[in-house]
Amino acid sequence: MNDKTDAIQVSEIRKSFGSIEVLKGISLSAREGDVVAVIGGSGSGKSTLLRCINMLELPNSGSVTIQGETIAMQDDGAGGIVPADRKQIERMRSRLAMVFQSFNLWQHMTVLENVIEAPIHVLGVKRDEAIFRAEELLRRVGLYEKRASYPAYLSGGQQQRAAIARALAVKPYAMLFDEPTSALDPELVGEVLMVIGDLVKEKRTMILVTHEMKFARNVASHVVFLANGNIVEQGPPEQIFEAPETDQLKRFISSIH
Repeated sequence: MNDKTDAIQVSEIRKSFGSIEVLKGISLSAREGDVVAVIGGSGSGKSTLLRCINMLELPNSGSVTIQGETIAMQDDGAGGIVPADRKQIERMRSRLAMVFQSFNLWQHMTVLENVIEAPIHVLGVKRDEAIFRAEELLRRVGLYEKRASYPAYLSGGQQQRAAIARALAVKPYAMLFDEPTSALDPELVGEVLMVIGDLVKEKRTMILVTHEMKFARNVASHVVFLANGNIVEQGPPEQIFEAPETDQLKRFISSIH
């Protein structure tokens, strides 16, 4: 474990919306090949943390480092910080693929078109090559037969599997999952977790925000429990789920059983 390098490092991230401080100085790291599961109740700051890592939300302070490169930030003149270099942000985002709760597929594009969009228009991959790779990925997530379908004609589970294929199409260095099963009907959750589980076996670096505790326990190398914008407890899954130290975590675990 110690010979791995940090893939993602978050240091003292703070984020407020108006007078509400959602993240209160969060620091965590994911080493290469780690799966870091972030758990906690609604409103604990889990999704905001992921969005700050990807700079979809700009933190008020703190730093994010990907593959040893820290995102350069500068004072915005109003008490906050903004990226100092837009090109760097674009480059860093191409290393991090994010899978959202609500799929975020382009509704006017077929499944295949959704998957090839970023490789062609962001990474400059030739169309034929992008299609070949997309069809491979769609086979992998069980959607090759649906490649010409539009998202509206897919189940929620199929849409989320298409979103995972789209995320993989940019060959990301690490993946961020924001409650990938929370918008799904219960009978469709398993098919998405199976695809994510396959990615875990490939030793992909992930930060996974999830309310699927059994899944987190099985796949995570490290679990972080967030409450009220703070990391209350963190450690290996067996420690977090079998021997929680704080009353907050004990209450949270008992509430989900």
